[in-house]
Amino acid sequence: MADRSPPPNATRPAPRSAPKRPTGLPILQGTLDLLVLKALAPGPAHGYAVAESIRNASDEAFQIEDGALYTSLKRMQKRGWLTAEWGVSESNRRAKYYDLTARGRDELARSRRQWDAYAAAVAKVLAS
Repeated sequence: MADRSPPPNATRPAPRSAPKRPTGLPILQGTLDLLVLKALAPGPAHGYAVAESIRNASDEAFQIEDGALYTSLKRMQKRGWLTAEWGVSESNRRAKYYDLTARGRDELARSRRQWDAYAAAVAKVLAS
Protein backbone atom coordinates (compact mmCIF):
# COMPACT_ATOMS: atom_id res chain seq x y z
CA MET A 1 0.00 0.00 0.00
CA ALA A 2 1.45 3.38 -1.03
CA ASP A 3 2.14 6.14 1.49
CA ARG A 4 -0.42 8.91 0.92
CA SER A 5 1.07 11.51 3.24
CA PRO A 6 2.30 14.71 1.54
CA PRO A 7 6.02 15.22 1.13
CA PRO A 8 7.59 17.19 4.01
CA ASN A 9 8.09 20.35 1.88
CA ALA A 10 4.53 20.42 0.42
CA THR A 11 2.36 23.39 1.22
CA ARG A 12 -0.86 22.78 3.02
CA PRO A 13 -4.12 24.18 1.69
CA ALA A 14 -5.33 27.28 3.47
CA PRO A 15 -7.74 26.45 6.26
CA ARG A 16 -11.36 27.13 5.45
CA SER A 17 -12.73 30.23 7.02
CA ALA A 18 -15.69 29.88 9.29
CA PRO A 19 -19.04 30.40 7.59
CA LYS A 20 -20.16 33.98 7.77
CA ARG A 21 -22.90 34.61 10.25
CA PRO A 22 -25.74 36.82 9.14
CA THR A 23 -25.20 40.35 10.32
CA GLY A 24 -27.80 42.40 12.06
CA LEU A 25 -30.68 41.77 14.38
CA PRO A 26 -34.18 40.93 13.26
CA ILE A 27 -36.59 43.85 13.40
CA LEU A 28 -39.37 42.99 15.83
CA GLN A 29 -42.81 42.97 14.28
CA GLY A 30 -44.40 46.40 14.56
CA THR A 31 -41.20 48.36 15.12
CA LEU A 32 -40.18 49.14 11.53
CA ASP A 33 -42.68 51.99 11.19
CA LEU A 34 -41.36 53.55 14.40
CA LEU A 35 -37.77 53.33 13.17
CA VAL A 36 -38.69 54.84 9.79
CA LEU A 37 -40.66 57.68 11.40
CA LYS A 38 -37.69 58.42 13.66
CA ALA A 39 -35.30 58.39 10.69
CA LEU A 40 -37.50 60.95 8.92
CA ALA A 41 -37.88 63.24 11.96
CA PRO A 42 -34.94 65.51 10.98
CA GLY A 43 -36.42 66.14 7.53
CA PRO A 44 -37.19 64.68 4.11
CA ALA A 45 -35.14 61.73 2.87
CA HIS A 46 -35.25 59.12 0.11
CA GLY A 47 -35.60 55.42 0.91
CA TYR A 48 -31.91 54.56 0.73
CA ALA A 49 -31.08 57.42 3.13
CA VAL A 50 -33.77 56.20 5.54
CA ALA A 51 -32.28 52.69 5.54
CA GLU A 52 -28.76 54.11 5.99
CA SER A 53 -29.91 56.31 8.87
CA ILE A 54 -31.41 53.33 10.69
CA ARG A 55 -28.34 51.19 9.98
CA ASN A 56 -25.95 53.88 11.22
CA ALA A 57 -28.02 54.81 14.29
CA SER A 58 -28.14 51.12 15.30
CA ASP A 59 -24.39 50.63 14.82
CA GLU A 60 -25.27 48.37 11.88
CA ALA A 61 -27.46 46.08 14.01
CA PHE A 62 -30.49 46.73 11.79
CA GLN A 63 -30.21 46.01 8.07
CA ILE A 64 -33.52 47.01 6.50
CA GLU A 65 -34.49 45.03 3.39
CA ASP A 66 -35.73 47.14 0.48
CA GLY A 67 -39.04 45.30 0.20
CA ALA A 68 -39.89 45.79 3.86
CA LEU A 69 -38.81 49.44 3.80
CA TYR A 70 -40.85 50.43 0.76
CA THR A 71 -43.90 48.51 2.01
CA SER A 72 -43.64 50.44 5.27
CA LEU A 73 -43.22 53.78 3.48
CA LYS A 74 -46.27 53.13 1.26
CA ARG A 75 -48.37 52.01 4.23
CA MET A 76 -47.49 55.14 6.21
CA GLN A 77 -48.15 57.34 3.20
CA LYS A 78 -51.64 55.82 2.87
CA ARG A 79 -52.24 56.49 6.57
CA GLY A 80 -51.38 60.14 6.07
CA TRP A 81 -48.20 60.00 8.17
CA LEU A 82 -45.90 60.79 5.23
CA THR A 83 -45.87 62.77 2.04
CA ALA A 84 -43.78 61.78 -0.95
CA GLU A 85 -42.30 63.89 -3.70
CA TRP A 86 -39.93 63.09 -6.54
CA GLY A 87 -36.56 64.81 -6.49
CA VAL A 88 -32.90 64.32 -7.37
CA SER A 89 -30.58 62.46 -5.00
CA GLU A 90 -27.00 63.32 -4.04
CA SER A 91 -25.85 60.96 -6.80
CA ASN A 92 -27.90 62.93 -9.35
CA ARG A 93 -30.53 60.19 -9.68
CA ARG A 94 -34.27 60.52 -9.53
CA ALA A 95 -35.53 59.51 -6.07
CA LYS A 96 -38.74 59.72 -4.09
CA TYR A 97 -38.32 61.84 -0.95
CA TYR A 98 -40.50 61.14 2.08
CA ASP A 99 -41.40 63.65 4.77
CA LEU A 100 -43.40 63.47 8.00
CA THR A 101 -46.79 65.13 8.14
CA ALA A 102 -48.24 66.56 11.36
CA ARG A 103 -50.10 63.24 11.77
CA GLY A 104 -46.79 61.42 11.25
CA ARG A 105 -45.12 63.48 13.98
CA ASP A 106 -48.04 62.71 16.30
CA GLU A 107 -47.72 59.00 15.47
CA LEU A 108 -43.98 59.10 16.12
CA ALA A 109 -44.59 60.61 19.57
CA ARG A 110 -47.36 58.08 20.36
CA SER A 111 -45.32 55.11 19.12
CA ARG A 112 -42.26 56.28 21.03
CA ARG A 113 -44.24 56.47 24.30
CA GLN A 114 -45.69 53.01 23.65
CA TRP A 115 -42.24 51.56 22.85
CA ASP A 116 -40.68 53.12 25.96
CA ALA A 117 -43.44 51.62 28.15
CA TYR A 118 -43.05 48.22 26.46
CA ALA A 119 -39.24 48.21 26.82
CA ALA A 120 -39.49 49.23 30.49
CA ALA A 121 -41.96 46.40 31.19
CA VAL A 122 -39.71 43.84 29.46
CA ALA A 123 -36.71 45.15 31.45
CA LYS A 124 -38.64 44.68 34.70
CA VAL A 125 -39.53 41.10 33.84
CA LEU A 126 -35.93 40.30 32.86
CA ALA A 127 -34.60 41.90 36.06
CA SER A 128 -36.90 39.83 38.31
